[in-house]
Amino acid sequence: MPVKIPDNLPAIDLLKKENIFVMSDLRANEQDIRPLRVLILNLMPLKISTETDFIRLLSNNPLQVEIEFLRLETHTPKNTSEEHLELFYKSFSEVKDNFYDGLIITGAPVEMIDFKQVTYWSEITRIFDWARNHVTSSLYICWASQAALYHFYGVEKRPLDKKLLGVFKHTAKDKKHPLFRGFDDEFFIPHSRHTTVWSTDLDDKSEITLLSESPDAGVAIVASRGGREFYFTGHSEYAPLTLHDEYMRDLEKGLPIELPQNYYQDDNPNNPPLIRWRSHANLLFNNWLNYFVYQETPFDLKDVVHLSEFER
Repeated sequence: MPVKIPDNLPAIDLLKKENIFVMSDLRANEQDIRPLRVLILNLMPLKISTETDFIRLLSNNPLQVEIEFLRLETHTPKNTSEEHLELFYKSFSEVKDNFYDGLIITGAPVEMIDFKQVTYWSEITRIFDWARNHVTSSLYICWASQAALYHFYGVEKRPLDKKLLGVFKHTAKDKKHPLFRGFDDEFFIPHSRHTTVWSTDLDDKSEITLLSESPDAGVAIVASRGGREFYFTGHSEYAPLTLHDEYMRDLEKGLPIELPQNYYQDDNPNNPPLIRWRSHANLLFNNWLNYFVYQETPFDLKDVVHLSEFER
């Protein structure tokens, strides 16, 4: 089934060029199907690129997914027009009484700032708490995963000696876990960050399950609350050229940056990247949607609150 997104969203034309089937609100409303409702809090600077990345992944499954985009009220993005935000994004005040099948919170360029010094820390932690009683399963990515692990479980983020940039090999701790259905023994995930989570900081957290890590990239995927929350430290959603764009941006700014690892063919930035994460990225998001959203969510979304009662 196609993904349902707001009419006139710029991602529509981009995805149609990739032969990805998207459906406008008008056409979707003619179908007698209750779509999965997924809310995306987009904290990334380049909003349209991030919108396209997630729609691309969420559309590649047999379920109809209705996507809404959320913006912060206490932060004004510098790289996206107010017109775009007004047209396609909602504020937390507009959605706080709603219930959703899934929630995705993206990374953000604030990882070098102490959590509580982030200007929108109060608002985002309110959203974290709200999700526990309004969303069937939440997916936190990169900085958001570190922020949520800190907020819920007191897990500290740890600074790296240098930026982790590249595509890294991972393995699953439990190959039979539903999130890894159809996975090979080894799979790749792009990473781009200055901080990390130590596996030793998770050892005494009985509520947390470490699902995947990498010898080079460290902790990659963590779960809690029986799959009602997942924490991805990497960027499986990245488009083929995203790491290239980040690398070139850092070079132009004169920042200390090394060549992305395991990315360019022959490690030559004049060559195109070798794409080796896309198939597992699709599996990862499909498995999340199927096993932890679709098969767990109540038909009446207001009953999501009762899922939390069962955990007590």
